Amino acid sequence: MPFEVVPHDATPVEFADLDLDTRIIEGVADRGFVRTTPIQSAVFPVVFAGKDLIACAETGTGKTAAFLLPIMQRLLASPSVGVIRVLILAPTRELAVQIEDDLTGFAYHTTLTSVAVYGGVDGDIQFRALRAGPDVVVATPGRLLDHMGTGLVDFSKVEVLVLDEADRMLDMGFWPDVRRIVSSLPATRQTLLFSATTSSDVVKLAEQVMRDPRFIQIGRAGGPARTISHIAHVMPARDKVEWLTSFLRRSPEPALVFVRTKRSADKVASSLASRGIRCAALHADRTQKERSAAVEGFKSGRHTAIIATDIAARGLDIDGIAHVINYDVPHSADSYVHRVGRTGRAESTGVAITLVAPDELPTLLAIEKSTAIVIDQPDTHADRHARSSS
Repeated sequence: MPFEVVPHDATPVEFADLDLDTRIIEGVADRGFVRTTPIQSAVFPVVFAGKDLIACAETGTGKTAAFLLPIMQRLLASPSVGVIRVLILAPTRELAVQIEDDLTGFAYHTTLTSVAVYGGVDGDIQFRALRAGPDVVVATPGRLLDHMGTGLVDFSKVEVLVLDEADRMLDMGFWPDVRRIVSSLPATRQTLLFSATTSSDVVKLAEQVMRDPRFIQIGRAGGPARTISHIAHVMPARDKVEWLTSFLRRSPEPALVFVRTKRSADKVASSLASRGIRCAALHADRTQKERSAAVEGFKSGRHTAIIATDIAARGLDIDGIAHVINYDVPHSADSYVHRVGRTGRAESTGVAITLVAPDELPTLLAIEKSTAIVIDQPDTHADRHARSSS
């Protein structure tokens, strides 16, 4: 099925000029948003028209507001009380929390209600909130199925289903859970799918839960923002900690550092801490309290770095991340795109740095070829030494 490709530099529209409830306009203005992004300009008419949609855009381009604002308009145009009308599914608890936070901000001047449902916290509190019938539920698939299994939460009035970061849900093996959830929802509904990358597998699976969806693609499919500079430093694996320590001591901005495994996250965080670097590890074995503290510490500047695995960092939406560092070369092009997409958001500039051991070079070259990204390798003395010794 062909995409409707929308130019990346589509003319923005003033939010104040849109046909939105004045209370939504106030919430948008409070958050400092003035003009729409290309994905918002393209998506709004389709969502307002009640059509199903598959939308693919680079990370950090405003996808969350693209679906939240028209959904809020729909809810306010025909208000109801004590009924779950919108269900938003996200692959991680961090993304679920972020979406619900955004919704709360945009809806500040309205009476709309919402709840985020995810694992790692008191399920009874979430259950009571669900039973009260909030307008919008934002959830991870596993925890939502737990609540649906009680048979005591009513999703029979859901009008809109949103699948956010659908490619991540597929990669993480959540699609069977998503199918079970969808089978419990009304057949007559609007379904919106948003993704940073759109593979044939995502499209094929999406078509199983959608009706005649529209396709919109902003910019190049599956690529990171053009405002990101890509750099690789080749060095022996044993030198990576020292390089990272030196970089973090020099950098005025905190950095998000990616590793492949939970064990590596703890090991690198411990090594940095022993060298006086304020940092925190973020991975699936951390409690929700520990994960939240790590993110808040990063946002507040208490931590110079977060050392994260791919799964833990999916859905992180933190403004102003200047540097993403791949301590380990990611295993795939898709993983690279999602990692580096944490910087260069909303047209800001960012730098993605990859530390490459000699045996990791083939993987990096494959990523470079697959994504058509030019990854610069500065010819520093350290790099020349590493290459000559490999």
